[in-house]
Amino acid sequence: MKSRVYFVRTAEADAAAAIQDKLRRLIKAGGVFDVLEPEQRAVIKIHFGEEGNNGYVRPELVRQITAEIRRRGAYCCVSDSNTLYRGRRTRSDEHVRLANEHGFSEETLLAPVVIPEDARPGNDVTVPVAGKFIQKANVLRLYTEADILVGVSHFKGHGLTGFGGTLKNIGMGCASREGKLAQHSEVAPFVFVEQCVGCGTCIPVCPVDAISMCEKTARIDSKKCIGCATCIAVCPHFAIQVDWSAGGKTIQQKMMEYVLAVLQDKKGRGIFFNFAVKITKECDCLAKDDPRVAPDVGIFVSDDPVSVDAAAYEQVTAACGKDIFRQLHPWCDGAKQLEYAEALGLGSREYELVEVR
Repeated sequence: MKSRVYFVRTAEADAAAAIQDKLRRLIKAGGVFDVLEPEQRAVIKIHFGEEGNNGYVRPELVRQITAEIRRRGAYCCVSDSNTLYRGRRTRSDEHVRLANEHGFSEETLLAPVVIPEDARPGNDVTVPVAGKFIQKANVLRLYTEADILVGVSHFKGHGLTGFGGTLKNIGMGCASREGKLAQHSEVAPFVFVEQCVGCGTCIPVCPVDAISMCEKTARIDSKKCIGCATCIAVCPHFAIQVDWSAGGKTIQQKMMEYVLAVLQDKKGRGIFFNFAVKITKECDCLAKDDPRVAPDVGIFVSDDPVSVDAAAYEQVTAACGKDIFRQLHPWCDGAKQLEYAEALGLGSREYELVEVR
């Protein structure tokens, strides 16, 4: 039996109030919150956006989701995890302040903002997983212990995974810093000397000081590099790339095994939203306003994380008349994450799309 994905169309010209109304109708028609029982604890996993970035899902839209959870007598919080790279999302206290600046507060969301500090004992947990690459996954306890996990994802491109949606939000986003490092391991990038102009943009963003200048060209120390790929995203001349013949081919598979670690005990207790609006080339981790690369498509919701990503991917492709993500990231086939996730039993690439009008 095919999974159902519920979908409502949106456009860039839609007023904020109109999009909120569409989301409320989508929630009602999809019935995905029918699994929620009074007194249960739901955790909404979201990306609050890096400083200077405004591609994140708007807080007034998240409020429609928290309002539905509260209406059913359950409790919830809105959460993200800290990053590997340097920035305002590296530590929980500053991460919360940034989330507040972006409009995410208990007052606006009707729910508290919770960002676990990895270094605090008891906040992370090791989860056994029968993966090809990962046997013990390090994830944040907040997500594993939730009665219901709600993924709220901005669907967009990504330099290491082709595109990022629900699966990336759960697999990478629910991991502790140690878990993120495990997924990025063996993904040390290298510099195309011919394209590097020695601007130095990559140096200050490296969290482990693995980049230096040598004869006016950037050099990456692969022994220090943790594979976080921040340098790739910020390079204005596309001079830094991943060696896809090495670890670059495995990061999507590792990430899907982390999704398995988070969701393996949550069968029927996951709700997944993809917001395919302001679709950008790169992740919301970029500290800048990334421009649109595709028209707004709409909002998707399902209890199947594979189907909801497959539906968003195919609808964006249809709207563009081409695979825009493969065009923007030709070295990376994002469809591989869907294929491997399905093989792991996380869901199905076959789905029934139900449009809500």
